[in-house]
Amino acid sequence: MIKHNKVKNTAFLYECLTRQITSDVLSNVDPSPALAIVKEFFKPTTILGKELVLYKALTSKKLKNEGKINYLVDSVLRERKKLNYSEMRRAKYNLVKKITEKYELKDFFRTRISNYKDIASVYKLFEIQQNSNPFEETEIRFVVMENLKEKDAPKSNKQSVVEKFEKESKDLRLLSYKILVDKFNQKYSNLNESQRDLLKAYINNISNTSTLKDFMAEEITKLKNEILKIHPKIDDKVVSIKLKECLNVLKKLNKGNIVNEEQLITMMRFYSLLDEINEAVDKS
Repeated sequence: MIKHNKVKNTAFLYECLTRQITSDVLSNVDPSPALAIVKEFFKPTTILGKELVLYKALTSKKLKNEGKINYLVDSVLRERKKLNYSEMRRAKYNLVKKITEKYELKDFFRTRISNYKDIASVYKLFEIQQNSNPFEETEIRFVVMENLKEKDAPKSNKQSVVEKFEKESKDLRLLSYKILVDKFNQKYSNLNESQRDLLKAYINNISNTSTLKDFMAEEITKLKNEILKIHPKIDDKVVSIKLKECLNVLKKLNKGNIVNEEQLITMMRFYSLLDEINEAVDKS
C-alpha cells in the first residue's frame, strides 16, 4: 500500500515554501530564504519545476467531462514517466536538505495546505507507477479523477479571489504580500508593541498551532509577572480585585488545542489594560 510521504511530495514542499515566504515577509525577514529556495529548485527548466507543473495539472482545475478528466490523467502520467526518477530523487533530497538548513523541519511541515488531500492523492498516483499493483493503481486513479471533477455547488467570492491570486506569478504574489504588510502596519499603527507582536505571531503561525500556543504561553507568563509586579503599587481596592480576576482569567486562557480569535482579543485587551495601569501608576 502506497503511503503519502511529505518529504518526497514536490507539490507539498512547494506549497510549504510559498507560505513560508509570506511568514518571512510579515516577520521582516529580508531576503526570505524560502524565496531563494523556490527560485533555485522550481524554475521551469528544473526537474522539480517540471514535476510541479504536472501536480498542478491534476489539482488546480476542475473539469465536468469524465472523458476529458481521463485523458488529462493519462497525459500527465505519460509526461511524468519521461522525467528521470533518479534525478528527481536527488533533487528532492537536496531540496529538503536546503530547507533544513534554514528552517526547523518539524515546524515547517506543520503548515496546513488547503488542498493537501488532492496533492497527496496525486503523489500516490505518481509513486504507484514505480510499483506495479493494478488494483491499488485503479483505486488511487479514481480518487484523483473524483478530485478533478467539478462540483455543482457555486463558489464563493472568497474562493474565486483566492484561486485568481494563486494563478498570478510568484513575483506578483510576493509584491502583494509586501503591500499587505504595509497595510497591516498602517491599520495597526495605534497598537502597542506587544499587541503588534501578538497579532503578527497569530498571522504568521495561524497554520502552526504548536508554535502559536508556545508563543501565547510565553506572553501569558509575561502578563502574569507584570500584573504581580504592579499589584502591590495599587491602592484602589476595586482595581486590586480586578487585577486578581485578571490573573484567574489568564490561567485559563491557554487551554485547548488551538488559539482562537476570542483568546487573541482577550490578550489584546490585557495589553491595553496593563498600559493604562502603568500610566496611572507613573502619574501617581
